[in-house]
Amino acid sequence: MSSESAIVAMGLGKVYTTYRKPFHRLVELFLPAADGERLGKSFHALSDVGFEIKKGETFGILGRNGSGKSTLLQVISGILEPTTGEVRVAGRIAALLELGAGFNPEFTGRENVRLYGGLLGMDAATLDRRLPEILEFADIGDFIDEPVKHYSSGMYVRLAFSVAIHVEPEILIVDEALSVGDEAFQRKCFSRIEEIKRAGATILFVSHSVASILQLCDRAMVLHEGSRIYLGDPNSAVAIYQRILYAPKDKVGSMLEHARDMDARGVGMSTQPAEAAAALEVEVPADESEVVEITLERFDEGLVSRSRFEFEQNGARIIDPRIVDVSGERVNVLEHGRDYRYVFDVEFSLDAFFVHFGMLIKSVSGVEISGASSHFFDDAMQAVPAGARTQVVFHWACDLLPGTYFLNAGCNGVVDRDIGETFLHRIVDAYAFRVEVPGKPRRTAGFFNVLVAPFVELSVE
Repeated sequence: MSSESAIVAMGLGKVYTTYRKPFHRLVELFLPAADGERLGKSFHALSDVGFEIKKGETFGILGRNGSGKSTLLQVISGILEPTTGEVRVAGRIAALLELGAGFNPEFTGRENVRLYGGLLGMDAATLDRRLPEILEFADIGDFIDEPVKHYSSGMYVRLAFSVAIHVEPEILIVDEALSVGDEAFQRKCFSRIEEIKRAGATILFVSHSVASILQLCDRAMVLHEGSRIYLGDPNSAVAIYQRILYAPKDKVGSMLEHARDMDARGVGMSTQPAEAAAALEVEVPADESEVVEITLERFDEGLVSRSRFEFEQNGARIIDPRIVDVSGERVNVLEHGRDYRYVFDVEFSLDAFFVHFGMLIKSVSGVEISGASSHFFDDAMQAVPAGARTQVVFHWACDLLPGTYFLNAGCNGVVDRDIGETFLHRIVDAYAFRVEVPGKPRRTAGFFNVLVAPFVELSVE
């Protein structure tokens, strides 16, 4: 193991045996079959996983639920023994894994600080000295002297994370535990993680948040069904993870082959952008004599909105919401910094008055990021006759950070003067799209700063 390495994993495998009925485990233990046939079935949580993490590196792990991420972290932390292979670790580890791990539910928070701190290698004198800082960071007030079995999940995480970071670890392992904390605490935690990173610690970070992976990590690895399929720059890892996440089942196999090929050849967007673009099936100019300008934008047929919901039509119908690029091609994978148009058609079945249209961009968690109306309050379309068809076009610059987003589409107006203005039709999560960034992104936070300029074309048929 090199003196520059913090963690080296070689051929790691973890196999569990599952049984159809509980008593089969006992039968197999005391009455093994003479022919060697087992009652249980082997489940490979990890299969031949290998990698090396340098000291001071922040390393991200991505993968769908059940891909082996948590099992891998438990093996690295020494909680689980691998079935095959070995892992070598150089440095003091502080691991924030399962909620409440290392806590005794009957002990108070203060008692658990001493227990958990001791498990992480902190002596009594150091604990006494750092206790005020730990309690101040956790910020759970008088509950510190209450049994932790009465704590909420957020209070568990506050206390556990506070202890872990005050150990001053050489290696910090975080497994999505921060997702249960409130926004203010998450921001405080990520700020502290950045401080630990600047101090030279090695950080192993598991998250479903691609923005966190891109902002924090130097490299990232993608796991699928217990196997490593890609290790390289975070941008390529995120692109591969998201393509697999949203792909139709019949396309997953070919995507896994592309990813493994990129992994074997060491191809990534930061080092070999042209090769990575070809492997990820993004567009590259055909004429190799030209200056190669790679564009990540494309249409991924597996990326669809599964949460789409249409309200009842009330005199109008929204048709085919879509995003198109500057050449008019439909896309749902967008490149940060480029211009796009959000387009939908509207057919009117009733005479409508004071008509205007709207769009709204939302995050995966439902946060309303930005929206716009096609008209000012006193500038709506005064009258639209039944049978008319309108095309609505919102021009916008994509300054969104990498991630997956959803678009709403709406049409407002008056069809009954006794009722007044109302939605004539509305579609929630009408269109899903993903944003990717070429090269290595800056450290950023939040969502984006987008400018929307509406344009409406009306044709009466």
